[in-house]
Amino acid sequence: MAVVGGIIGGGIFRTPATVAERLQSPSLVLVAWIIGGIVALIGAFCFGELGQRRPRAGGSYVYLRETFGPLPAFLYGWTLVLVIATGAIAAVAVTFADYTLSLFGLPHTYSVALAIAAIVFHTAINYVGVRPAAITQNIFTMLKLVALVILIVVGVFAVTPTVPDRPLPSFTVASPVAAIGAALVPILFTYGGWQQTNFIAEEIVEPERNLPRALVYGVAIVVAVYLLTNVAYLRVLGVNRLAASTAPAADTMTTLLGPAGGKLIAAGIAVSTFGFLNLVILVTPRVLQAMAADGVFFKRFALLHPTYQTPTMAIVALAVLAVALTLTGTFGQLVDYVTFGDWIFFGLCVAGLFVYRARERSASTPAPGSPLPAPVFRVPGYPITPALFVIAAAYVVISAIASNPKNAAIGAGLIALGVPAFLYWRRT
Repeated sequence: MAVVGGIIGGGIFRTPATVAERLQSPSLVLVAWIIGGIVALIGAFCFGELGQRRPRAGGSYVYLRETFGPLPAFLYGWTLVLVIATGAIAAVAVTFADYTLSLFGLPHTYSVALAIAAIVFHTAINYVGVRPAAITQNIFTMLKLVALVILIVVGVFAVTPTVPDRPLPSFTVASPVAAIGAALVPILFTYGGWQQTNFIAEEIVEPERNLPRALVYGVAIVVAVYLLTNVAYLRVLGVNRLAASTAPAADTMTTLLGPAGGKLIAAGIAVSTFGFLNLVILVTPRVLQAMAADGVFFKRFALLHPTYQTPTMAIVALAVLAVALTLTGTFGQLVDYVTFGDWIFFGLCVAGLFVYRARERSASTPAPGSPLPAPVFRVPGYPITPALFVIAAAYVVISAIASNPKNAAIGAGLIALGVPAFLYWRRT
């Protein structure tokens, strides 16, 4: 549920329109989502092996520190905690508030207040323990899956198509490849999020066994749901209406069930964003905890509550930053600036597998008669599959920079600000 909830936020309710606009073919739309799903599954396998090797709080921060050194790890934590995660919390909280207010016919003047209330609510739940946070996550992940299953069942199985499938347009050889490449950028962003579960590896029961299984099974569920959701969109709206839609899920359900369908999917989106909010607040403080334990952040963030056994100071600090971004309204711009950086670190984490494997090969052979090491989870198809993921991550980064060089330059500057911060913490 953590893996599924960490991936399914609001993206699947918006991104398919962008993909359809760039591809203009139902067949290519589905091919692009399948390719994105394959990349996501490879990522799940890779992070499964990483999590099995190092089941520690902090996840990606720990892998980067051990493979590429403390500075790249710090820059990842710096970017994640100060901008990406806090900005995502603020953005998702406002999205939740907007849909909830619309659902009940209330004015949007209460949007910021309701968003802050949602942040505070989830902060309080996560403050008192992982178990209540996990129960909350399970409930809301199931609810968001129910909403998507309703859309899929009604759109795919319960009605006849309202529009015929457009034939594949006549492209030159390079054209469909370039089009799918452009569409993969929003698709891979929509599939992202599986890595967040690794942040809480230390608090998972038998993480060496359960974390890889959760990652692979969770991503497989999301791939199936995303593909079927796109089939429903295309079957009901057709590629042209989907490409022109600003709210494909709402348009699909309204077409099928009228205003009641629109209300139903609005409730589903509110539930989806609410559950995603809980997941981000659950896992991100563990990165702060790991940074503090390394002496490169406030030491109190590494302390666990004597009763709840949670990093309460880190949880509160994350909430304060998220509320501040919500009040200033700058979260959207900040996230746009540094989102490409997230995929830099994704690629580096998976590249770290090559470092771990090289060290493993160079380690001394066990003495005769010594016990064999416990079996480990291995990425299938190594080294080809991790290399493909690194290439996909590099493609996303390059495409993001090419599409908006100004934002990328500002984002690079925000990330670079972590260098003097790192040097300061190392000296203190």
